Amino acid sequence: MNNKVVIIGCGNVGMSYAYALINQRTYVNKLMLIDINEERVEGEVMDLNHCLPYAPSKISINKGIYSDCKDARIVVIAAGANQKPGETRTDLINKNASIFKDIVSNVMASGFDGIFLVATNPLDVMTYLTYKYSGLPKGRVIGTGTSLDTARLQLIIGKKLCINSKNIQAYVIGEHGDSEFIPWSNANISLQNIKEFFNEEELNEIENNVRNAAYEIINRKGATYYGIGMAMVRITNAILGNENTIIPVSVYDEENDVYVGLPAILNKDGAERRVYLKLTEEEEDKLQRSIDIIKENINNLEK
Repeated sequence: MNNKVVIIGCGNVGMSYAYALINQRTYVNKLMLIDINEERVEGEVMDLNHCLPYAPSKISINKGIYSDCKDARIVVIAAGANQKPGETRTDLINKNASIFKDIVSNVMASGFDGIFLVATNPLDVMTYLTYKYSGLPKGRVIGTGTSLDTARLQLIIGKKLCINSKNIQAYVIGEHGDSEFIPWSNANISLQNIKEFFNEEELNEIENNVRNAAYEIINRKGATYYGIGMAMVRITNAILGNENTIIPVSVYDEENDVYVGLPAILNKDGAERRVYLKLTEEEEDKLQRSIDIIKENINNLEK
């Protein structure tokens, strides 16, 4: 089977994804790299190929061009301007919108009919633009959404309770940005609600730590990329393995005509469907506020 993945954008995020991919058992058997800096692509291809004798899966890694997207199962877009210290994700919107229009147009011109996975910030807006520019069905355009934020949440809770983070059933939802939030009414440790373990002040502290994690990392090292690289591999394997796994990603919300981070079932067709959470009235208001911010960012795009 041709499980080709094309990465567009060979910066920190794209290459963290590629490196994480070849370090795990995966269904991907062809990996193509595309970047405006062709010399860098050649260097990355050489460096990644030198990992293969120690890799658990056999993968062909090569420099690519847009025509290589024609038979790709997944095209990952990690291209765009970086988020600088003191800069919010939404500050990047106009910088990256024009970049994406060119990228998506070139991919679709190849005859691509697979799944887009978007990792560029502002994430939900860029995923929405990819959907609009591509014309693909909504389920075949996915953003990494709140998958990384959820991993941060599960890690923090797991450390505090000395429980494996994989056993924490809790999600971050909404915008991948400052308006994201945790619906604590749906957060559980096994069959016990999270509020049996933490008081309100502790929950607020956890939520603030999750929301500010990216800024803390950026202030110290300039960018975040390892975590999102691993999240992208998890999403990739869920799709190529036809897993029907639930992961919080950026998916299309028809009522509001936006992409927003919500749990969704991922399989060979992309995001097959959303998983609807029963939210409290306060949580419903938070989600709508988050959606409204995404919509405002889309409406404020430079024409």
